[in-house]
Amino acid sequence: MIATLGAAAPHPSMGGESAIFDRLVGTWDSRFSFRAADGTVSYSRGEVRFGWIIDGRALQDIWIGYPRDSTRERSIGTSVRFFDTATRIWRVVFIAPAFGLLLELTGGAQGDRIVLRGTDRAGLSLRWSFNDIQADSFVWRGETSSDGGRTWHLAEEHQMRRRKGRDARDRLPLDARPLREIPR
Repeated sequence: MIATLGAAAPHPSMGGESAIFDRLVGTWDSRFSFRAADGTVSYSRGEVRFGWIIDGRALQDIWIGYPRDSTRERSIGTSVRFFDTATRIWRVVFIAPAFGLLLELTGGAQGDRIVLRGTDRAGLSLRWSFNDIQADSFVWRGETSSDGGRTWHLAEEHQMRRRKGRDARDRLPLDARPLREIPR
């Protein structure tokens, strides 16, 4: 099933829209940061993998947070996104089963960024953005708003560095590659 799901490239029907996310295809080493309501910040390491699926008509990413010690499980979630040709927007579904989380967002390119908006299960407005996108790095931000988007609270900010070598645009199973951390 997994081998059948994967695609080597975006489907031609998406035209130039595929370029928005195609530049993210590959494996990224991540330094995750989470901001609590009281302003404290916690950090963890992980990786994010992007790849085309479903004959190149959708893109999937997998977010993996490494456990801090051997008694804990990794955290893992996944998004599936596709360009809706009728509405001309990207539609995204994110799930994290261990947390009972299912989110839907929509959006697309805004200048040099990618911005997606939705609502969390508590009714807060969400804004997820891909910022400072370079060939070998980008910054992902997750923000919430309790006033309909007039003001935003930065809840997460993740620094991404593209993994080098044979893992850069690979299609190997998750457990077939060594886990590496990026320097602080």
